[in-house]
Amino acid sequence: MKTNPNEAPTALLIRAAEETDLPTIFDIRKQVFVLEQGVDPEEEYDEFETSAVHLIALWNQKAVGTARFRSTEKGWKIERMAVLANFRKLGIGRSMLQEALLLLPKDGRKVYLHAQEHALGFYESTGFSPTGNRFFEANIPHFLCELIR
Repeated sequence: MKTNPNEAPTALLIRAAEETDLPTIFDIRKQVFVLEQGVDPEEEYDEFETSAVHLIALWNQKAVGTARFRSTEKGWKIERMAVLANFRKLGIGRSMLQEALLLLPKDGRKVYLHAQEHALGFYESTGFSPTGNRFFEANIPHFLCELIR
């Protein structure tokens, strides 16, 4: 990651979360999805919280992003990608997605996600391609996207 020579170097660490990280992860998702995007908290948190693999992004040891992935009947689903507003456009989301793809089992199953319409270009730039029509999830327009290998 590029840094300004007059600033201290920035350390980005992305790792699999531990159970003790879940309150911090939920707080990031609350800030991004519930408060910023108006998602109903009842829709944001689900029965997969303890079975999904969560990632946490630390910027200079401050938790600033999260994502998770899980196995479904359709393949491996990456979801709940969130980066705090003040830390966007720094490559954190891209790095989290790359880490998720590294951690996913290499079992030949489809890798997919539901991309918010405004983030579609980001996901396309990381190797995902939209399939099907626009749909709404939590009152936000999305597209089903699959990883092109």
